Amino acid sequence: MAFSLKITLVTALLLLAACRSEPIQFHTLTPAQPSGASGGADIQIESITVPPQVDRPQIVIRQGNAGLAILETQWWGASLSEELRSALVDQLVNSNPQRKVSLRLEVQRFDSIPGQYALIDVKWRLRKLGEGDAALVTCRSTLQTPSGTSIDELVVAHQNNVKRLAATISQATAGTSKSCPATK
Repeated sequence: MAFSLKITLVTALLLLAACRSEPIQFHTLTPAQPSGASGGADIQIESITVPPQVDRPQIVIRQGNAGLAILETQWWGASLSEELRSALVDQLVNSNPQRKVSLRLEVQRFDSIPGQYALIDVKWRLRKLGEGDAALVTCRSTLQTPSGTSIDELVVAHQNNVKRLAATISQATAGTSKSCPATK
């Protein structure tokens, strides 16, 4: 009887150990080093839309030509749209403080392919605050950065894309031209 009790306990412990899951890793689009943006408050983010397939706390990666995988143990610190908002607020600089503007972003694609690249394709519009819907500039930026195979390397590639997007938008606030600045 004591022997069968020991076997039952050992079996129960092994089953419990097998049910253990991987810990959740959290990631952010805001880089660890501060951007040094001091004038970010002059650019008000009106709205950000992200494709619903990727606007979730879990990181979504592409698999092959038509597949997506939701990584259950790799999460953003918030939904992707909120992560993008936080990262842009941290990095946007308005070098023309007399020109108060609002920004609207519509992300067309946000692709994550470990071992290949991170890509963001976004339509964005700047307009003067308090002047109705008259746009200063409406642009589209497609940014792609090579990525290593790990999720950490993929997140760093996305951080680089967001940094480049913020620099492009900041450049547009400084200019008087209604043309889109070249993507850096």
